[in-house]
Amino acid sequence: MDNNYALTESTYYIMLALYNPAHGYGIMQQVEEMSGGRVRLAPGTLYGALTALTGKGWIVQLPMDEGSRKKEYKLTDKGREILMKEIERLRELVTNGDMIVGNTDIGGK
Repeated sequence: MDNNYALTESTYYIMLALYNPAHGYGIMQQVEEMSGGRVRLAPGTLYGALTALTGKGWIVQLPMDEGSRKKEYKLTDKGREILMKEIERLRELVTNGDMIVGNTDIGGK
């Protein structure tokens, strides 16, 4: 299996939010907070992504408490591996950018 692919920004943030188990609304809040409000997930987008990630075996839904409507999810070992590889890939992008452009502040200061 080829593990050489880039995650979308939404998928990256969802998986990062699931580093510790979380439910849907909590994931949406964490993603918005981590991105400084720049990334906001609509419920349909989030639940579509959760279904896809579950299908890939990168996350798993935890057993629900009786009477609860909250579905909690967590990363699988494979999901953690994918997330860590993506963090490495992103670091490489920044390192290469810094080498070419220089380590300057945004706005050229």
